[in-house]
Amino acid sequence: MRRRITLLVAATTSLVLLAFLVPLALLVRDVAATRAMAATTVRAQSLAPVVATGDRKTVEVAVQQTRSWSDYPLTVLWPDGTTTGAAVQRDSAIELAARGRSLTVDTHGGQEILVAVQGGPGGTAVIRSFVSSRQLRHGVAQAWTILALLGVGLLAFGLLVADRLARSLVRQITALARLSHRLSRGDLDARVTVAGPSEIRDVGAGLNHLAARIGDLLARERESAADLSHRLRTPLTALRLEAEALRDPQEAERLTNSVDALERTVTQLIKQTRQPARHRSAGCDAAQIVADRVAFWSVLADEQDRKVQLTVPVGPVPTAVGGEELSACIDALLGNVFAHTPEGTALTVILEGPDPAVPGAPARLIVNDDGPGFARGDLLHRGTSTAASSGLGLDIARRTAESSGRTLRLGTSPAGGAQVLVELGTPP
Repeated sequence: MRRRITLLVAATTSLVLLAFLVPLALLVRDVAATRAMAATTVRAQSLAPVVATGDRKTVEVAVQQTRSWSDYPLTVLWPDGTTTGAAVQRDSAIELAARGRSLTVDTHGGQEILVAVQGGPGGTAVIRSFVSSRQLRHGVAQAWTILALLGVGLLAFGLLVADRLARSLVRQITALARLSHRLSRGDLDARVTVAGPSEIRDVGAGLNHLAARIGDLLARERESAADLSHRLRTPLTALRLEAEALRDPQEAERLTNSVDALERTVTQLIKQTRQPARHRSAGCDAAQIVADRVAFWSVLADEQDRKVQLTVPVGPVPTAVGGEELSACIDALLGNVFAHTPEGTALTVILEGPDPAVPGAPARLIVNDDGPGFARGDLLHRGTSTAASSGLGLDIARRTAESSGRTLRLGTSPAGGAQVLVELGTPP
């Protein structure tokens, strides 16, 4: 924008300067020529009274005096064909002037002025004065140089003013852009100083108001989600009491462990919803998270006679996704398998580390099952489901992948069932 404003001012100033300086330069040239012609005409006409007397000696003295202080050569052509002053050849213009007509003629190298002097002895005499092209342009080059320097100076001054103005505008617009980027990263405390033209001030004030409004709405949403999660503690407490009242110790321990896991999830959900997005943890060991969540679901898999196969790399697999977020993604994917495939359907969970030969390559989480596969192709839209469910499972997985700058893909497993591939970005 700064460059465009400067170019616009440069183009506009150049056109204005050309519109004024070009006619002014032509006028200076015409004035110089007119001044030279007027000066030599006056000198020729001032000699006419002396020529009219016919006193050639006086005329010769006058011509010599004029030559001593003037650069314009004078010649007097008498009716008998003789001349006084600079030698010239009679041509058609001189013959025309000898008939009593004064005129100005363009010749090679300049202009000649012919003044007819009538009433003298013997007929009409002609006074000839010559003005060269150099004399016609005397002082023009210097004047044009001054005009050119003046134009360049005005153009430079205009560009300087335009650059300062554009810089002030761009500075405010850049500040607005930085504010929008900070807001997009979750920094809702970011604000911009309202300054600049009225239009930019309106935009700055609007962005500040928008940031404050977004902060209020998100805070209200987090508190509502936290309150909703907190309400789950009451039924969880009742469920724990019922589990502890069971007569079978093993069954009671199993249900108590499940209730404890559910309570930890609710507690983590409360903490997560009450915490601003920019303060949430980032990065985790995907291998450890995947192994823990598969072990958690393996208990239910054993009850449903499902074969679960887990493949994870040896050693940590660092990712740019937080541990809670990755856990929610795995729970959503495995929960879909348990909810939408018949009991006894096998599943495979594979975690692949990033390719070391490719800089910035993602890690990949693959969940395959031996079920009927996906019946529709638009299941990644939030709320879309082929069964009686919320339709949020795949959307949670998709948002987990996108939060690390990657994507999620649906396909067909080697056994003909469903395959979900989640790419997980790695820390820089």
